Amino acid sequence: MARPASNSSKRRYVTYIGTLGTTHLHLRNPYVIAFWSFVFPGLGHIMLEKYLMGYLLFLWEVFINLKAHINLAILYSFTGRFQTAKDVLDINWVLLYFPTYLFAVWNSYRLTIDLNHQYKLAVREDADIEIFNINTIEINYLDKKIPWHTAIWSALMPGLGQLLCHRIPAGIFLAMWFLTIAYLSKLPPAFHYTFLGQFNFAKSIIDPQWFLNIPSIYFGSIYGAYTSTATDNRIFDWEQAKFLKKNYQNVNFKLPFAKIAGRDERMYIVSTFEHSNYLELAITAIQMKGIAKDNILAIPLDKRGEQKQLFDTLHSSDGLSLFDLPMILATMFCIFGSIYGFILTWGPVIWGIIALFTGFALGLIIKLISTKKYTNRQKKQKATEVILIIECQENQLESVKDTLWNHNALGVSKLSLDN
Repeated sequence: MARPASNSSKRRYVTYIGTLGTTHLHLRNPYVIAFWSFVFPGLGHIMLEKYLMGYLLFLWEVFINLKAHINLAILYSFTGRFQTAKDVLDINWVLLYFPTYLFAVWNSYRLTIDLNHQYKLAVREDADIEIFNINTIEINYLDKKIPWHTAIWSALMPGLGQLLCHRIPAGIFLAMWFLTIAYLSKLPPAFHYTFLGQFNFAKSIIDPQWFLNIPSIYFGSIYGAYTSTATDNRIFDWEQAKFLKKNYQNVNFKLPFAKIAGRDERMYIVSTFEHSNYLELAITAIQMKGIAKDNILAIPLDKRGEQKQLFDTLHSSDGLSLFDLPMILATMFCIFGSIYGFILTWGPVIWGIIALFTGFALGLIIKLISTKKYTNRQKKQKATEVILIIECQENQLESVKDTLWNHNALGVSKLSLDN
């Protein structure tokens, strides 16, 4: 795909809005990415948005793991049936499995470090980005969403969260393979008979070779959708602040320090906003009322450096705050819960669910304790991110105020210049 024209003079830029997806450079934890490659090769690369390599490693894992019976060997090993584990392995495929497996983990770690360096250089170049793409088959644009919404949709069906944040190839790929693996593992009937209390029958019909792939893909999809949405939100704030500084900070704007002789009829309206599309809609609506662009001053506020946020929201996202460790432990616990569920009464479905909630809760507790010093900074109310000052005629005052309120201003006030 062609490079956006506005970036032609820059060597690097942080975001590309394409027809079928949005691709970002942003800081990631290399150990977290390496973990997702460890539990299922390809997932780490998909999270890095290195899709072609991720898809190839993912397909390789599905094929070679099946041929070598790696998952069956893991099951028998962790349940103490060591001779069965040795007998089930196909030596023709096992020796082909490990070099590529280790490569996937190592390469995802190395790529994360390299892409972090590229991100830092791109930020320093400060290239503009095109935030809107429309053609005959699709519309894609940068917008803000609540990260937990995409996580919930991915929890209901892996891949839906990626579709919601416009990672269409990744969403289709993950959804297709989750459905395929769920079908081949007999997961739906296993759920059915488990919740009817027929635990032994549920264990007898489930295929462990396919079933043990599910926790990694399921939780990897949720985590990937969550972090992608949080990144979209941060890039949206950054791009809009850059746009406002460039277009609504005219050097000739007359700041209202005091009354100006012959200009007493001029009024000033001060309002506050969060970063959102409503802010730009408000500005353009005000311009349509006859107020010149040079009479509008927008001041994006810098955010406190290094501030951690426990919960990513529509208004505040760092993407690496609270979700990493709970998702890692939920995945690991779910895998082991499913393994030992084959020899416990309630079966792999129930024990997998119990283990995943246990792992997620444990990770959440650890994360909350480790970030306790930041909890006092959390605010329930929306934070002011942009200050808007508008110079207008007195007869335009109420119309401007109504426009600001109708576009979700956090606060609006007339600035009095009376002594």
